Amino acid sequence: MTDVRGIRFGTAGPGAAAEAALGDEARRAVADGRADDRVEAGETARAGHAAGAAAAASRPELLSRARDELWQAVDARDELTAARGVFDLLDSGLAAEDILLDVIAPVQHRVGAEWAAGRITVAQEHAATAIHDRVIAAMAHRATPNPPESGGTGRPTRVTVTVACVEGEWHALPARILAETLRLRGHTVDFLGAQVPTPHLIAHLHRTAPDVVALSSSLPTRLPTAHAAITAVQATGVPVIAGGAAFAPDGRYARLLGADAWAAGAREAADVLGRGLPRPHLDAARPPVDDLPHLGDQEYTMVSRGKRQLVKNTLAGLEQRLPAMRSYGEAERERTAEDVAHIVDFLAAALYTDDARLFTGFLDWTGDILEARGVPAQVLLPGLELLRQELKDFPRALDFLAQGGAALHGRNPRPTAPGPGTAA
Repeated sequence: MTDVRGIRFGTAGPGAAAEAALGDEARRAVADGRADDRVEAGETARAGHAAGAAAAASRPELLSRARDELWQAVDARDELTAARGVFDLLDSGLAAEDILLDVIAPVQHRVGAEWAAGRITVAQEHAATAIHDRVIAAMAHRATPNPPESGGTGRPTRVTVTVACVEGEWHALPARILAETLRLRGHTVDFLGAQVPTPHLIAHLHRTAPDVVALSSSLPTRLPTAHAAITAVQATGVPVIAGGAAFAPDGRYARLLGADAWAAGAREAADVLGRGLPRPHLDAARPPVDDLPHLGDQEYTMVSRGKRQLVKNTLAGLEQRLPAMRSYGEAERERTAEDVAHIVDFLAAALYTDDARLFTGFLDWTGDILEARGVPAQVLLPGLELLRQELKDFPRALDFLAQGGAALHGRNPRPTAPGPGTAA
């Protein structure tokens, strides 16, 4: 077995692994041009088999080392080293798709986890994300797309895909990775980036007539907007594939909102598109209440439209309950107001989907964030109680707030290092 302990980021490709697997005698024979005389056919075959096995054995360790090296580069905000390492991987023969999805994507996930655990700042997280974005852009000019696969039809399936983030969604890197993966699979990709207002997206589709729209969202609070975008796109006769953390790990919100398909990641999305998606009926436009009858109680509408007043009243109540707040400076008050606004936003999204898990999951994740910074999660409880008083006439909201309070009360004190979550 090849000893890969000395392999550096991107410097050992299949050729290096094959060379390591050959015996000294065989290597000398190859080097001086006398391999045919010095190595018998059977020995050559065995050496080739050993080389393949060594290359396969080195792959997990090579990827692990590549992730470590890339993390060190982005953590140090060293874009040149990050790019050089990625290009070395390309030059070694590692597929560009594997670099995107098995190296860059996991490192970006780690960036989010490090922020959530309080080990890097928001600015550092933004810097690391920007480096990844620029490296991916540079890769696009180095990596050659593969011809599209047949998708089981016997002929290549090449589609034109518009990739966009829903309105209000600024986390564009997952969509960027998807767009590049689809391009590498041989599809024609129109990447629109972050925060695409739905009316502008529809106008763009009328001009470009793609085969599919891929909508990305990381924040569950954007689900109502995503729903409007999905139905509007389908009304143009174009199918929608949804993806991103907002739609839940099992894709339940994509199905709830009527998307034509959902994918857990870029590879899965590419596979779905390779098989093809049928076009929706042109009469697909429909009011949200047709998909979500529970919206008829107007609780989502009232909570979302009354957000400003809810936040204002909750802050006033917190000042009465927590005298220490009266000495808060402007910056502290703004952060507190933002925290309350996030709670209201996630409550509204839970009311839209009629799924308390969306709300309790957010509170549990926020509790992890607070505890990672030395603040007990129970500091959220007074705000929930005040919101219950404000929303005393809203049965579903009261139920979700009660479940949220129970989730916080039921937490075991633990120094949990939170995952990247969906609210960063």
